[in-house]
Amino acid sequence: MKNLPIGLQFLSEFAETNSIYVDKTRLVHQLVTTGKYYFLSRPRRFGKSLLVSTLQEVFEGNKILFKDLWIEKNWDWSQQNPVIRISFAEWDFEDLNLSAAIFEALDSIAEQKGIVLTKKTVKSRFHELLQAVHRQAGQVVLLIDEYDKPIVHYLENNHLKKAIAHRKIFKNFYSVLKDAGKILKFVFITGVSKFTKVSIFSDLNHLSDITLDENYATITGYTQSELEHYFGEHLQVVENKRNISHEKLLSQMKLWYDGYSWDGKTHIYNPFGTITFLNKGSFGNYWFSTGTPTFLLEQMKKYGQFAIENIKVKYSFFEKYDLENIEINQLLFQTGYLTIQKKDPLTDEYWLGIPNKEVHDSIYEFLMSELTRRSQRPRSGMTIEDLKYAFESNRLPRVQVIINSYLSELPEEVFRHSSEGLYHGLIHIIFKYLGTFIQSEVHSSRGRADVVVQTDTHIFIFEFKFKESADIALQQIHQNGYANPYRASEKTIIGIDVNFSDEKRTIEDWKTELF
Repeated sequence: MKNLPIGLQFLSEFAETNSIYVDKTRLVHQLVTTGKYYFLSRPRRFGKSLLVSTLQEVFEGNKILFKDLWIEKNWDWSQQNPVIRISFAEWDFEDLNLSAAIFEALDSIAEQKGIVLTKKTVKSRFHELLQAVHRQAGQVVLLIDEYDKPIVHYLENNHLKKAIAHRKIFKNFYSVLKDAGKILKFVFITGVSKFTKVSIFSDLNHLSDITLDENYATITGYTQSELEHYFGEHLQVVENKRNISHEKLLSQMKLWYDGYSWDGKTHIYNPFGTITFLNKGSFGNYWFSTGTPTFLLEQMKKYGQFAIENIKVKYSFFEKYDLENIEINQLLFQTGYLTIQKKDPLTDEYWLGIPNKEVHDSIYEFLMSELTRRSQRPRSGMTIEDLKYAFESNRLPRVQVIINSYLSELPEEVFRHSSEGLYHGLIHIIFKYLGTFIQSEVHSSRGRADVVVQTDTHIFIFEFKFKESADIALQQIHQNGYANPYRASEKTIIGIDVNFSDEKRTIEDWKTELF
């Protein structure tokens, strides 16, 4: 049985460690034979570096590494090109300033190729390296991995000025590519984010962004068929260890780690979470725990934006990404906390949502703990499980008491910018953390309900108001027909109208009505 590819980022490591390589070489072949300039965005730990390594080995003609892979018999291995591989994740841009780190990295690459660089600026030194390698060995293959790391790193650590300064350096650095067409054979750039003011996007008009291209939707991560084909023996090990059926195991893995999509049709497993689960044999929030999105959650708290599911956007949403005007949903999508759930090619509309249970549970648990600054059990002794039981047993007065207990324990600063959206968001987080089937801002033909919670027997339609009468909310449910989409379910439908008081920091008015 081959080993799990834990922590492997270079193709050569797979043969050395007898590890499973999921064959993506047909797509690699398609890339290198149909275009020249590419950009791919994927979240962290999603296989970008391994893809870059695979491209490098193909162009350098290392056929031995592709034994039994698709491309072995479909590539002319006599053709070889010099490769310059740059990985900003490996550069020392924290201890050095970015310009110095670039100089050091370019000199290191040049030294490996027997070249001495003399130019004094970042732009001229990069161009000098490209020209020297071209003269030495022919057209150059340029592979840049994690191009945006020195920007994202400081953005995540709340140093916007530093991130903007690095973007300016990069604009100058990447501008070299605009006029280097004759030198370059192939260019492939990866990153997490697509910053619009970096020159590779503003100056390189022929750069093909394949992030949302359905032809490359599976170029990283694992499809369902790949999971079952390549990891079958490891699945069997887990089945035996946990005494679980094959079908049940696949169903649970799909719930936990599948759900990513960049075309709205093809679903992908998170490779890091999947491999870690197969190694440990127990479910956990493995991918989330490797990089908690503190900056993102701080922005969500700052703007009171907690409803992050069933979001409808246009294609332009994916093209606009400016450091000075960052949208929270764009950050969440590019970093992997939101994904495309479906798209309408006729209307150019996309729907975004949380991909799977790992991300869902992690992000809401983190938000709850950050907002309340406490563990799952509040000082009152009431828990999320109590709230769940109250809904399931239709004890609505108990629901109100538990919600008030949570609100009363929130720190004072949460309420300094009180609004209907804030309270709506806090209730949304509580319900999401609860794990109950909940939808936020559910659309009907005449509007949208704030929150809908479903149990096996009941449907609760919530409408929130802020310093208003709950009667107004009841009228709104009636007038807009919020209950109509659920009539066929045969469940009991109850409207719940909630009015919040900023002075009392609690629910002031609560009314229910059978619909």
